[in-house]
Amino acid sequence: MKELSLGTWSAVDEAGREHHYRYSILVGEMDVGPFFCESYGIAVTDGEGHSAQVPNITTSIAKIDQLSELVTRGRVSPAHLRDVVEDWL
Repeated sequence: MKELSLGTWSAVDEAGREHHYRYSILVGEMDVGPFFCESYGIAVTDGEGHSAQVPNITTSIAKIDQLSELVTRGRVSPAHLRDVVEDWL
């Protein structure tokens, strides 16, 4: 699986602590019967080493672009990534 970096964003929580998040699009393959197709997922890692990945979300480049925009704009943490993806689906 390949990772395409979207960049790093910072956010400040209610207590005034700054958090840094690195976001990536995951590029893999999905078995769809008689053939494989390219699939896309999303990953986030924080500055403390916590990370979360949700692979094989979609085969659509346009859809993963929409999701990556939502995740980066919202400064989604690793702890909340799966919930955000499930709500988006």
